[in-house]
Amino acid sequence: MNRIGIVSVAFASVFVAPVAWAQSTGPTASQIIQALKPTSTISPTTRGIVPLSPGDQEATAKTPALPTTPSAMRVGGGKSAAPSINLNVDFALGSATLTPQAKAELDRLGHALTDPTLAAYKFKLVGHTDTTGNATTNLALSNARAKAVDDYLQSKFNIAPSRLTALGVGEHDLLVPTGPNTPDRANRRVQVINIGK
Repeated sequence: MNRIGIVSVAFASVFVAPVAWAQSTGPTASQIIQALKPTSTISPTTRGIVPLSPGDQEATAKTPALPTTPSAMRVGGGKSAAPSINLNVDFALGSATLTPQAKAELDRLGHALTDPTLAAYKFKLVGHTDTTGNATTNLALSNARAKAVDDYLQSKFNIAPSRLTALGVGEHDLLVPTGPNTPDRANRRVQVINIGK
């Protein structure tokens, strides 16, 4: 009976290991498409969107400012989020050099962005860092990394420059709130935001 139990455990571990490995990779191109495709169109009567005529100072004063941080981008005064996804894109330590793992992740993103479902849309690529190191250095590093992602997608997938905007925000807008000098892989990410046509 003990041999059967040992064989069962060994046999089960053979099947558990690949599943755990598969879960450690990023989302598939299909999952990226689902996350980035718009779910509805904006109605001209949507609350929070106020068309202004030139020089309409009174309406401008009454209209609250919308948030400008990437994760806070909303349509309709906070009612609906722009379609977005966070991807863990690995870079060489302290640089904007893409690792083989980063290229594999970006290949899935490139296939998604060139799929007919998303081919007509424009995207913002927002680079984020964790709080390790100097905030000024992190901001410059996140800009360089966002630009590296932009360059890779344009060169490998022939995506028009007009469809992509690269921006780094450094350690601002953390996905996981942490204190200073705290390494956290979840915060070292590239956020892809569908900004419309």
